[in-house]
Amino acid sequence: MTESVIIAGSGGQGVMLLGKVLAEAVMRKGLQVSWFPAYGPEVRGGTSHCMVTVSDRGIGSPYITKADTLMVLNKPSLGKFKDRVKDKGLLILNSSLIGNFTSRRAEVLQFPFTDIALGLGNIKVANMVVLGCYLGLRKLVKVSEVVEVFRSMAPAGRKDILEINQRALQEGVRLSNG
Repeated sequence: MTESVIIAGSGGQGVMLLGKVLAEAVMRKGLQVSWFPAYGPEVRGGTSHCMVTVSDRGIGSPYITKADTLMVLNKPSLGKFKDRVKDKGLLILNSSLIGNFTSRRAEVLQFPFTDIALGLGNIKVANMVVLGCYLGLRKLVKVSEVVEVFRSMAPAGRKDILEINQRALQEGVRLSNG
């Protein structure tokens, strides 16, 4: 089993955190993983992305040419990465910032992740709603395992961060089971 994922969005949308949390949760489960962040001038405002490969065997390269799953959080990233999903792959889109999109090659799931995060009370957790949606579909790790990663990452005394991210993850899973 190998799953390759590209996550793309605007700098500041939590693209790197989404990839890092997924990679850490998978690694804790005992699978092989690579996390390949793309830092550069797009850190705040421009298109940024990361690549995560998960496998039950060794991973030869962290670079992904065509992803099994492409998660896109904004419209400029869709323009840049839409052709990087495999035929019959999965494209998860943030319809709050992209609008409607169709593809002949990939299965497209569109949800208003940013609007959902606003409804939860924190726009910054849109990335975790996306991750929850992905986990509900691919079932690589459980939400509880991702929450444990958050628990280890959250600053001491910031139980509120853990709680809002857990709610965002659960909301994403709910969307995927919809």
